[in-house]
Amino acid sequence: MPMNRAHRKLCSSEKWAQTTKDMILPFALEDVPLGDDVLEIGPGYGANLRVLVEDVPRLTAAEVDGETAAMLQEKWGSRARVLHADGADLPLPDASFDSVVCFTMLHHVPTATQQDRIFAEAFRVLRPGGVFAGSDSLPGFRFWLLHLGDTNNTVDPERLPARLAAAGFTEIAVTRHASGGGIRFRGRKGS
Repeated sequence: MPMNRAHRKLCSSEKWAQTTKDMILPFALEDVPLGDDVLEIGPGYGANLRVLVEDVPRLTAAEVDGETAAMLQEKWGSRARVLHADGADLPLPDASFDSVVCFTMLHHVPTATQQDRIFAEAFRVLRPGGVFAGSDSLPGFRFWLLHLGDTNNTVDPERLPARLAAAGFTEIAVTRHASGGGIRFRGRKGS
């Protein structure tokens, strides 16, 4: 997993799970129709997954780290389909999901090229009319401290709309959180 020990401890904590439930997901998914079949790319320790599994009929999670995927399978496998898979190369058929989501994970993807492959894969596995939505962090002093020694490749919110459009998305929106510490994004796959 591309995170240092302090970061892993935070992201696996109940405090982080509560933060995602109370703040991150409401901001990222405001007015987003998830539909019945949802894919989460990069669930990490499952803070978002544990909220989503209560809100959607069918949830699939694709986690690149094998040990983390096994932990998620053990904990949530009876309620979600958990795959040990790279979000940039998903072992899933085309047009399988009503929505694809990812939260606070893009900055852990080592290169912009790999991030763009995630966007392309999200587009590929979406059904026509489906939505890709999520959030990510923006750099700041506390962010940099937490990410010392991590894989850290933040997404430029000014360039993100063009990158999502290059993957095929339309109706793209990128919004900064009022706190300035993060963004949400969304795009739709045309009918």
